[in-house]
Amino acid sequence: MVNAYNTRTKKVDPLALPGDSIRMFVCGPTVYDYIHIGNARTFVVFDVVARALRAQDIHVTYIQNITDIDNKIIERAHTEKKAAEDLARTYTEAFLTDTRLLGITSPTAYVRATDVITAIIQQIQTLIAKRYAYAVPARKAEGHAALDPMDLSDVYFDVRAYETDFPNNYGVLSGHTDAKTLVEGARVALEENKRSARDFVLWKAKNYAYEPSWDSPWGNGRPGWHIEDTAISETYFGAQYDLHGGAQDLIFPHHEAEIAQQQAASGKTPFVRHWMHAGFLHMGEEKMSKSLGNFVPLRTLLETYSPQAIRLFLLGAHYRSPLTFSYEALDASETAVTRIRECLDRLVAQEEDTPYAHKQDASIAHELATHHEAALTALNNDFDTPAVIAILFESIRAINTALDKRSVDMHSAHKIFQLFDFFDTVLGVIPRPNAPIPKDIQELAEQRQDAKRAKAFTLADELRDTIIQKGYAIDDTPTGYRLKRK
Repeated sequence: MVNAYNTRTKKVDPLALPGDSIRMFVCGPTVYDYIHIGNARTFVVFDVVARALRAQDIHVTYIQNITDIDNKIIERAHTEKKAAEDLARTYTEAFLTDTRLLGITSPTAYVRATDVITAIIQQIQTLIAKRYAYAVPARKAEGHAALDPMDLSDVYFDVRAYETDFPNNYGVLSGHTDAKTLVEGARVALEENKRSARDFVLWKAKNYAYEPSWDSPWGNGRPGWHIEDTAISETYFGAQYDLHGGAQDLIFPHHEAEIAQQQAASGKTPFVRHWMHAGFLHMGEEKMSKSLGNFVPLRTLLETYSPQAIRLFLLGAHYRSPLTFSYEALDASETAVTRIRECLDRLVAQEEDTPYAHKQDASIAHELATHHEAALTALNNDFDTPAVIAILFESIRAINTALDKRSVDMHSAHKIFQLFDFFDTVLGVIPRPNAPIPKDIQELAEQRQDAKRAKAFTLADELRDTIIQKGYAIDDTPTGYRLKRK
């Protein structure tokens, strides 16, 4: 049984059993800039959630949205004298490229908001018909380029009407059900034509000639932020589904609005059975964000650090806990990835150049089997990736000790490679091993070992220097030597 914290119930709930099918939706980026490492944390977290479920024979259909129509996109495109569609396309392609480089492979499909405009209009029509939404004459935009708003309408969701029919539902995620506390924040300013400050926009009338727009029963306009996701999820999953993920800052207003829209439209509760939210990545004392200007683009880090090191850093704290960004932490993660690769290099070298031990040593295979079970237990306990990473390095220590003793037989080697494959499947932090260490380097190492036994220490030192000059390092251990690339 996989268990995970549920923001809706405020406790760890059963999520899935082997053989189950999970429909999973995760909020994606608003594509007006490159994503930063804080955005990447959320996407890596849910990549691991999907990977871990699939590794246990749970079928996952994972949809992630891409918000490609939004105020920020329009404003930046206008400033840069570009079409909003072109700007969104550029940063959508950048997002897909960067996340693929980071090893994010689990989404079944990415769906753009502009792909579901018809579904958005249909859902708004349903909400109006059920009296959970209302259309009002559009506000006249400021500025000389404003269009005549005649015959154009804005459409808002009526929170008061929803609360009447679904008491104690608005605020179920954020933990606030007091109407006075549920006033939407700075993302959307208070519009003069709303019935209530808590009502949120479903459809925005076109105000400026440069704005992208679509024809609708309310004139030319575009969707609001919240309605995009419920239109996508209803298109792919229907009125209810299993798991919704995102960052913690989306709990209110975005996810509360999603619940209200879909439950009002369908009349079915709960909209989503299980809600999961990833914690913030901090830059110093503040949350990393584009609006604060304290962010580091993911693609910049990928120029210096391996994808495995970045993932290892992001998974090193529990997904619900805050994590502080630092280059020192990334350097430590890169060093840790090097340790993994060195262990794999030793296994590959022994597999290809030195026969494994003929006498079976069952102890290492048994120990690694217990590590595999412990890692599964940690994953199934609210996706405890720090515990899984600790188990990975405990396994590496055990493997290196067995290799030092020359006690790894063919059966044990097979089990070791299977374990590495498991860790890579669920975490995506296992690097590819280097090519085997060349035979001439191994021969130099053996000659050095013979020289040490003969107490020819000057020759041993010269052989060590030769090995180093050729780009390798040799470490002495109580049971022999260990070769690795520098």
